[in-house]
Amino acid sequence: MMLKKAALTLALLTGTLSANAMADTTTYQMDPAHTSVVVSWNHFGFSNPTASFSDVKGTIQFDDQNVEQSSVEVSIPVKTVDTRVPALTEEFLEASYFDVEKFPEATFKSTRIEATGDQQYDVHGDLTIKGITKPVVLHATLNKAGTHPMAKVPAIGFDAETVIQRSDFGLDQYVPNVGDDVRIEISSEAEAAE
Repeated sequence: MMLKKAALTLALLTGTLSANAMADTTTYQMDPAHTSVVVSWNHFGFSNPTASFSDVKGTIQFDDQNVEQSSVEVSIPVKTVDTRVPALTEEFLEASYFDVEKFPEATFKSTRIEATGDQQYDVHGDLTIKGITKPVVLHATLNKAGTHPMAKVPAIGFDAETVIQRSDFGLDQYVPNVGDDVRIEISSEAEAAE
C-alpha cells in the first residue's frame, strides 16, 4: 500500500513538474510591422548592396529557463524582396533567381537552440529557399523580454544574423564575380499569442 502511495505521489509530482515546465514556455507571434530581414552581398569587390523582405511572419516558443524547450519557425514571402533598384528587384523574382511563381516562400525551422552567453543564443535549424533545404545557425541576441508598453502583453525582441552561400540554394548567378556569401540580418518584436 505504501509503495502504491509513493508511486502515485511520484506520478502526481512528475505531472506537476511537467505542467510547470510547459507553462514556462510562452508562444509569441512575430509582428510583421516590426520585423525586418535584410540581406547583403559583395558586388565585384566595389560595394555591398542590400535587399530587404517584408511581411515576415513567424512563431517563437521561448523558455529562458529551459532554452532547449524553445523553438522558432519563420516564413518569408520572397515576392516582397526590394533591392531599391527596380530592374534588379524584377530580376530577383524571375526563375534564374528566386523563381517566386514556383517558390513563393522561404522558411526557417529551428531544430535546436542553445545558450552561448548572456542573452546570446545559437539557433540551429533548416533554411529552405527555392525548394532547397540546408542547415544554418542563426546567432541571436535577446534584446528585451517584458510587457509591451502599448499592447500590454508579454513580448520579446531579438536580433539574429547568419551567413549563407547563395549557390547552395540554386542562386548562383554571376558567382564568383558577385559574391557567393550572403549575410542575413533579422530584427524582430514578437508578442505573446492570445
